[in-house]
Amino acid sequence: MSLNKVMLIGNVGKDPEVRYLESNPQNPSGNTKVASFPLATSERYRDRNGEIRENTEWHNLVLWRNNADVAEKYIHKGSQIFVEGRLRTRQWTDQTGNKRYTTEVVVDTLQLLGKRPDGDQNQQGGYQGGYAQQPAAPQAAPAPQPQAAAPAYQGPLPAAEPSDDLPF
Repeated sequence: MSLNKVMLIGNVGKDPEVRYLESNPQNPSGNTKVASFPLATSERYRDRNGEIRENTEWHNLVLWRNNADVAEKYIHKGSQIFVEGRLRTRQWTDQTGNKRYTTEVVVDTLQLLGKRPDGDQNQQGGYQGGYAQQPAAPQAAPAPQPQAAAPAYQGPLPAAEPSDDLPF
């Protein structure tokens, strides 16, 4: 058994770079969207002298399809986000012929944190992504049920007895 899971809360280092993949036999229309950007996570601690130190780690994030749409529309440099995903290491050969490696977080779930940008009145409480290849059809919300009003109390309030041991 194995597990490859990453959960991060951090600040976006630069605006997402969004691109479209070329068509191939698995995707003949060629409109698969992918977004990538760095995310900074910071850890604060006290050193031996009692001074507060901060260690910042940078993570390369890759978002596909619907999550890439959300990143393009709502994520900007400085945005605070929560992501869940998995680590993936890629290798390639650079222009000088050297083998290079990079480790990325492939994001499965995305949630915006922090304040809403000014002028964005429709977004409430962030976005929770994490769609599968085919998102499920939306379900109808249950009809609201009318609630009966509680009857108003008409009589005098009961006097507190001295034996009550209430803290207020």
